[in-house]
Amino acid sequence: METKLLEVIDNVNARQFEVKIDGQLAKVEYMFGGNKIFLTHTEVPPALEGKGIASALVERVLHILEERRLKLVPLCPYVATFIRKHPEWKKLLAHGINV
Repeated sequence: METKLLEVIDNVNARQFEVKIDGQLAKVEYMFGGNKIFLTHTEVPPALEGKGIASALVERVLHILEERRLKLVPLCPYVATFIRKHPEWKKLLAHGINV
């Protein structure tokens, strides 16, 4: 799945980044604390699993956080694992946070 093709929306009211694919909603939930953003949960509907959507969505969200100059605390295990596999994203981690 090509990340640039994902139309990710920041649904501020629901506190989640989301994308609709084939009528299904995939999302990364978040909350703010001070100047940090906490990514708390990644969810892809069963019908979309195994297509690389979660990793493409997380990568797109990380680009958005970088553009907004936000510091990240990845509470979601999927996001933490993604960053471990793609250490170039460790630059977004809040001070003192390791994955």
